[in-house]
Amino acid sequence: MMQYWDREGVTSYKAYMHIHQDELAQVVASAHQRNRKVTGHLCSITYQEAAELGIDNLEHGFFAATDFVKNKKKNECPSSELHQSLLNLDIGSPEVNALIKVLVDKNVALTSTLTVFETFTQGRPKAYPLALEALIPQVREQYESQWQKIAEQENPTWPIVFKKMMQLEKKFVEAGGILMAGTDPTGYGGVIAGFSNQRQIELLVEAGFSIEHAIKIATLNGATFLERDNKVGSIEVGKQADLVLIDGELTNDTKAIRNMAVVFKDGVGYNVSKIVQKTKSVVGLH
Repeated sequence: MMQYWDREGVTSYKAYMHIHQDELAQVVASAHQRNRKVTGHLCSITYQEAAELGIDNLEHGFFAATDFVKNKKKNECPSSELHQSLLNLDIGSPEVNALIKVLVDKNVALTSTLTVFETFTQGRPKAYPLALEALIPQVREQYESQWQKIAEQENPTWPIVFKKMMQLEKKFVEAGGILMAGTDPTGYGGVIAGFSNQRQIELLVEAGFSIEHAIKIATLNGATFLERDNKVGSIEVGKQADLVLIDGELTNDTKAIRNMAVVFKDGVGYNVSKIVQKTKSVVGLH
């Protein structure tokens, strides 16, 4: 299967939740033989096991790490126990420190997708008004209804887990880990392309990163991981300069990132407000 997709032009592979260790080992070996990278949203395999098997990246920060589930069985996904294990986790424990060390030593990157987990967390703001306007009415109604149910939960646990996972991402980077940024537009409708990319920057700053570092995580780190940093990822002579023009000063107000006036792509400047007006009530039509 991998040989087929390689001939079709696939440049990377993603392992999913119920893959077994022997399968992941084969995928990694085959991908690396072709100079391809392997990432994973795991569950049946712990982060440490994946690192030792040679995986290149792990999706969703530490939200998918089953390393701390007690009595976890090999090659089995303890999905019902994962959240509780993260709720009980002491992020200063030797087990956490040991896992971070393995990931850093093995040069395994992590992709932060705080935006999607924020949607399950009580007390968090709704999606941007302009983002909600992009949704078709049915999806927006679904989102508003589910957001309200979460807001009315009694004794919610997600706020505790969300904060811990933010702290773990910061701790991982401070230990020398490579963090990248994604959004994961899944869930129940609150993670909307473009708007959620902006929100991810805000959340990284909330997690303790400077605005400059947050932007690097969302740009150059990804380009470097994909081995494209000689062409994209930072503003340098000779690189492709895809830029955004922001009305405001990010160092003083992170929310200014929402005020994008112009986006330059392949040398052409696009009026953001006109694009937003033309794309109202379209997300969810597919």
